[in-house]
Amino acid sequence: MSTRAIQILKKAKVAFEVLSYQHDQLGAAFAAQGIGFPLEQTIKTLITNLGKRKYAAALVPGDKQLDLKMLARAFQVKTACMAAVPTAQRLSGYTVGGISPFGMQKNLETVLEKSILNYATIAINAGKRGLMIKMTPRDIVTVLGCRVAEIAR
Repeated sequence: MSTRAIQILKKAKVAFEVLSYQHDQLGAAFAAQGIGFPLEQTIKTLITNLGKRKYAAALVPGDKQLDLKMLARAFQVKTACMAAVPTAQRLSGYTVGGISPFGMQKNLETVLEKSILNYATIAINAGKRGLMIKMTPRDIVTVLGCRVAEIAR
């Protein structure tokens, strides 16, 4: 199976492994359990609204919550909030529960939670519910050219 996310990673020539699981529920905990991976190494891709029609993607470990105040500081804006589901799906081109930071419809600035770099490998959505990509966090930073900051608690 191939998705835009998988095609982007192949084109970037980074090492990754595709993992699939039976998708019955939304959430990082369910995905982590489905692929037999630690929750803290299973990464959520969240689409956020930074105001003035500016949106960004935030990559956060499954066992943590995005801190919107920390996110706003990382992007040097006054406030941040979660994007509405229809907006997240339109901007990413993916269905919620399957949003990958790779191959989005709109090229969004992305920030990776700093603690993710402590892991040798992580699992992140491959662009379809029930499909994850196992890869190194450093390759995420390289492929996306994303920021790294403390954005989760």
